[in-house]
Amino acid sequence: MGTSTKAGKKAGKKAGKAGKVARLPKKECCVSRTKCNRCPLRMLKEGTLPEGYTVKKRKLVKVKKKVGKQLAA
Repeated sequence: MGTSTKAGKKAGKKAGKAGKVARLPKKECCVSRTKCNRCPLRMLKEGTLPEGYTVKKRKLVKVKKKVGKQLAA
């Protein structure tokens, strides 16, 4: 009676994605000699760590924004 529309929907979804999808880092470094793709230490070194995050003691932590008075220069 008709053709399947599932194939058309899947093709449209794949075509809609452009570029690479950002991968989130792991919560904690696994201390592997060969750093995995999601290692927070490796991402910090490469500069691919998401904004607002840093690594302390091999663990991923959020950076708090400083709220306070600004000095007029």
